[in-house]
Amino acid sequence: MFGSQEGQPLNTGFRGVIAVDGPSGSGKSSVCREVARTLGLRYLDTGAMYRAVTWAALDRGLDLADEPAVAELSRSLVLDIATDPASPRIACDGVDVTAAIRQTRISENVSAIATNLAVRDDLIARQRALIEEKGAGIIAEGRDITTVVAPDADVRLLLTADENARIARRARELHGNDDAESLAATHAQISTRDARDSTVVDFLVAADGVVEIDTSTLTFEQVVATVLRVVDQTAGATA
Repeated sequence: MFGSQEGQPLNTGFRGVIAVDGPSGSGKSSVCREVARTLGLRYLDTGAMYRAVTWAALDRGLDLADEPAVAELSRSLVLDIATDPASPRIACDGVDVTAAIRQTRISENVSAIATNLAVRDDLIARQRALIEEKGAGIIAEGRDITTVVAPDADVRLLLTADENARIARRARELHGNDDAESLAATHAQISTRDARDSTVVDFLVAADGVVEIDTSTLTFEQVVATVLRVVDQTAGATA
């Protein structure tokens, strides 16, 4: 569905796989998109896949607590993913859900999908296939990319930030500001999701061989520059 919209990678030297994990609000999505754009890589947001399954389950009126039914739905879905960092999109059974999966109702329910182990097995297999299909030159981000999906990636990173910084960033993203009301609402959402997701994957501590970057006090541009430097140092890229 989206394949024809994807441009050709730039000739920047690096044609490996970069795996990036991190909690909500660490900045990994925006940073990974910019790194992909700079290096001419494909960009895979694995979290969007869990959100798409959440959208489909809610759209069909499934009980998210019925794990076998949700897993069966996940396996049946046709997920079409565009990996152009300039326009990452996802379609579910032919329906473009790129915008719909960012709705609050999806954010509030996605952990029920992300902690469904059968769904995880299905989506992890798809993610690995996508990385292999796109060939050399992709950056994939999520919560278990460095340890489960692509543990042999050329570069593995964990982007972290202290809780206050993460909540403020996500509040501005979701509500357009970081006033007290927005911070309170965002704190409840992030803490609940992180606590639930951490029962199935550890995305707060860097595994062996994973480079940790604390983004708490860094600007967006500084984080991107740091990631590019690590790629250059680790994989010999021309960043």
